[in-house]
Amino acid sequence: MTEQATKMTWVPEATCGQARAGHLHTRHGTVPTPTFMPVGTVGTVKGMTMDAVRSTGAGIVLGNTYHLMLRPTADRVQKLGGLHKMMDWSGPILTDSGGFQVMSLGALRKLDQDGVTFQSHIDGSKHRLSPEISTEIQYKLDATISMAFDECPALPATPEALRKSMELSMRWAARSREAFVAREGYGQFGIVQGGTERDLREYSIKALTEIGFEGYAIGGLAVGEGQELMFSTLDFTTPMLPQDKARYLMGVGTPDDLLGSVMRGVDMFDCVMPSRAGRTARAYTERGYINLRNARFAEDTRPLTPYDDSPMAGRYTRAYLHHLFRAGEMLGPMLLTWHNLAYYQRLMRQIRAAIVDGTLNELAIKLREDWSKGDWTEDEWPMPSLAL
Repeated sequence: MTEQATKMTWVPEATCGQARAGHLHTRHGTVPTPTFMPVGTVGTVKGMTMDAVRSTGAGIVLGNTYHLMLRPTADRVQKLGGLHKMMDWSGPILTDSGGFQVMSLGALRKLDQDGVTFQSHIDGSKHRLSPEISTEIQYKLDATISMAFDECPALPATPEALRKSMELSMRWAARSREAFVAREGYGQFGIVQGGTERDLREYSIKALTEIGFEGYAIGGLAVGEGQELMFSTLDFTTPMLPQDKARYLMGVGTPDDLLGSVMRGVDMFDCVMPSRAGRTARAYTERGYINLRNARFAEDTRPLTPYDDSPMAGRYTRAYLHHLFRAGEMLGPMLLTWHNLAYYQRLMRQIRAAIVDGTLNELAIKLREDWSKGDWTEDEWPMPSLAL
C-alpha cells in the first residue's frame, strides 16, 4: 500500500442496542447507514436504468471483479473512464474481489497458496486471480471500496478445513493490503472468515485489524448454514470488530435477515435476492411476499402495496403485472425489480430512523408481525384500489 493515508471514514450517529446508525464518507459521496447495496454485477443492476436505481434511494451499488475482468475486461473499463462513468453512477461503488465467484466454479478452478487459476464459465479460457491481480483490477475499475481477495468455503465444513481456509485468506488479506493504492476517499475492506467457529472468527479479526483496513466485511455466511446459525455467529463476531469502522455482511439477504443483522451491529448489505425475485414474479411487501403469477391476481386492481413511496407508486395494478408475467413481457421483471429494490430501501430507511429514535425493538416486533400475516385482504386494505 502507498504511504498516503486514505480518508474514507465511517462516523456514528446513534445506537439502539447493538444496532448502529451512521454515515460512510467516501470520495464519491456520503452514504447513510445501515444501507443496502443493489447488485450491479457486470456494470448494471439487471433490468434497471441507473436513474431508476437512484429513484429507490440507493446510495451505493456493487460490481464484481470476476465478471468484469472477463468482459468487457478491466483494461477496457479503465479506458472507458472507469465503472462510474461507464454505468452512469456517480455515487460510491463497492467491488467484490471475485473470490466467491471463483470458488463457486468447482472443477473449473485450481487453488494454490499464491492464488487461483480458473476457466471462464463463458468460453473456457484460462485466467488467474491472486490478491495482487484482484486488487489491481479493482483499481482499474475505479472501485470506491475494494475488497481483499479471500477464499470462501461452503458450509458445512470441518473446523480444520475452516482453519486452513481462514489462515490462507488472512495471508491473502495482507497481500491485498500491500497492493492497494491509497487515494483520498477510497478504501479497502478486509473480510472476516472462520465459518461458525468463534475462535477462528476471533483469530481472523485480530489478523485483519493488525493489518488495518477502512472497513471490515463478514464473509462465509449465508452459504447454507441457515438464519439461526448465521445470527448466532454474528452475535459473537460483530462485538469483536472495531467500533469506528463500517461493518459489511456479504450476500445477505431477506428482509428479516437484514433486520436481524442490523440488530446485531451490521451496517452494510448486498444481495441479488430483490432483483432475482423481481425476475421470477416475487414481490416483497410490508406483508411478506406474493407471487404475481398466481391466478388470483388476474383481476386485482390494487397496487402491490399501499406504502410505496417510489416513482412507480400507484401506477401499476397487480392485474397488469400478472398479465406481463403471463405474457412473457420483459416489462414485468423490470417493474417488479424496481418495486423490490424500492421496498428494500424503504425498509432500510425505516430501520435507520428507528435506531436514531431508539425504537428499533418496537419496530422489529411490528415488522415481523406484519410479514407473518401474509397479503392484505380487501377489508384490511388501507387505500382505494386503482382503476384498470
